[in-house]
Amino acid sequence: MILTVDIGNTIIAVGGFEDDELSFVVRLSANPQETAHEYASKLDSILRLSGRATADITAAVISSVVPQLSHTVKEALRIAFGIDALSVGPGVKTGVNIHCDDPSSVGADLICASAAAAKKYGSPCLIVDMGTATKIIYVGRGSTFEGVAILPGVEISLSALSRRTAQLPQVALTAPCSAIGKNTVDSMRSGAVFGAAAAVDGMIDRFFAEIGQTLPVIITGGLAPTVSGYCSHKMLQDDNLVLIGLNEIYKKNA
Repeated sequence: MILTVDIGNTIIAVGGFEDDELSFVVRLSANPQETAHEYASKLDSILRLSGRATADITAAVISSVVPQLSHTVKEALRIAFGIDALSVGPGVKTGVNIHCDDPSSVGADLICASAAAAKKYGSPCLIVDMGTATKIIYVGRGSTFEGVAILPGVEISLSALSRRTAQLPQVALTAPCSAIGKNTVDSMRSGAVFGAAAAVDGMIDRFFAEIGQTLPVIITGGLAPTVSGYCSHKMLQDDNLVLIGLNEIYKKNA
């Protein structure tokens, strides 16, 4: 089994692949304060709860946007399973040609998502990744990474609104019944959810205008289910796009 680990700012997603089939996915909180032994214990527990043995893990591959957690999780994988995980970064074959000013600055998660989308859905295409930040990625013909727009994530925006204003409370991130709020909570929810959907639609329109054609759109990320249903553009939802990309990249480097 190949263990794929996507380390984000908020969540660490862990998936197990057997013969290219994703057999399980679990999500942990991303906490830079936890030690390698603490993460090793969690990873070992995940495996046991999934009905697997330590010996079933033959390799692992990591994507990380949190440098202080990269070494911790890699060491945790060594402690738990005795393996040296592959980390996606410079020098690793990804199958994605990066057409940007500074290729080394492109996040590993963006490359993994691009690799998976090109493999599974074909290119060119757009990817909307709604996590801690919202990213709109343009994957060009032939699996090229052409660029990305990065927006504040929905939860970041909503949290900042509460923190930076005197009378607005913390609210749950759910859609209200109407865009026209009749109370403070529903007004904030409207702005957060419907506003995010409008921003995604608007950015897709801008991308299409610059590209000169419409493209398939794939949406992924933890907040995608909350927002995607209120977008006017038709999108394919794939919650495990980065994990799929990690598995594809591992195979290229095995």
